[in-house]
Amino acid sequence: MHRYRIRVERRLGAATAALFPGIDVGDAPDGGSVLTGDLPDQAALHGVLARLRDLGLELVEVRRLPDDSAAG
Repeated sequence: MHRYRIRVERRLGAATAALFPGIDVGDAPDGGSVLTGDLPDQAALHGVLARLRDLGLELVEVRRLPDDSAAG
């Protein structure tokens, strides 16, 4: 399981955010949205990215965050 932060160009409304259960959706300072959540594997990550694509959202950044377990 890895934690990811995904930024998209547009702000997501509540109905669109609900399409990503288990993922926190917030506003980015640049006017876009940030999706943050734990995904079990690469297939789940690709599923999220495919849904973003299908919604016509422009991807800005995908970042794998450090594992909390490594912090001690």
